Amino acid sequence: MRIRIAHSPDSDDAFMFYALTAGKIDTEGLEIEHVLADIETLNREALRGTYEVSAISFHAYPYVADRYLVLPSGGSVGEGYGPIVVVKEKVESLKGKRVAIPGTLTTAYLVLKLYEPGFEEVVVPFDKVLDMVAQGIVDAGLVIHEGQLSYQDRGLQKMVDLGKWWQEKTNLPLPLGCNVVRKDLGAELIRKMERLMRNSIEYALQHKEEALSFAREYARDIKEDMERTGRFVSMYVNHRTLDYGEDGRQAVRLLLQMGIERGIIKAKMLEVIFSDEVKD
Repeated sequence: MRIRIAHSPDSDDAFMFYALTAGKIDTEGLEIEHVLADIETLNREALRGTYEVSAISFHAYPYVADRYLVLPSGGSVGEGYGPIVVVKEKVESLKGKRVAIPGTLTTAYLVLKLYEPGFEEVVVPFDKVLDMVAQGIVDAGLVIHEGQLSYQDRGLQKMVDLGKWWQEKTNLPLPLGCNVVRKDLGAELIRKMERLMRNSIEYALQHKEEALSFAREYARDIKEDMERTGRFVSMYVNHRTLDYGEDGRQAVRLLLQMGIERGIIKAKMLEVIFSDEVKD
């Protein structure tokens, strides 16, 4: 049976999926097809239930909770760090400012709206945010992926780290992205995907140099700097990626609840369900 796994073309996802991509682990009889797309595109495709397994932003989950379960492995979680807001020249507040964002369904956007709801959003591809700020087209930019480590190369400065802000506010890690599995695959296939996801991450963590060599090709601005590539990957592929932990799962539910209460999330919230919480 063919299973499509859709994920972002960035270094942390490349590292996470290396073992599956390169045939390093047993796929238990499944034919795995990898589909690469930016996270906002994946969020939109999940609304249609396009892929059997997909990386999505947690912000998007309430809109797809009727179709998908969250896999217990494969999450991107910030421990006191996360998406950042960068500026060319120092500003005291984002209220009324034009801010380049990588999509309205990204978790970064949700957290920024919790931090400061009164900005004007300008939606651009995630890899164009730094350019927009550097060229003065916008007042600030919401940065995800490797740009969190390369923004200074463009002469930009960090205004706020939203992961740090969230931790100070809640004393919890910041859950950003997850891998989801379609409910209609059935219990047996879902359990198989749980194993494959975990096995792929474990292989990468146990063969870091090998997996990093593969992942660096997806690191864009920092791919020539193995130290920074390794640092970025370690930020988002670690023990939390193997399992969110109880506080991680608590953080997911709190973040989405706050988004609904503030009117940022327009979907009626179904319970956040991790696939390993469902009995066969």
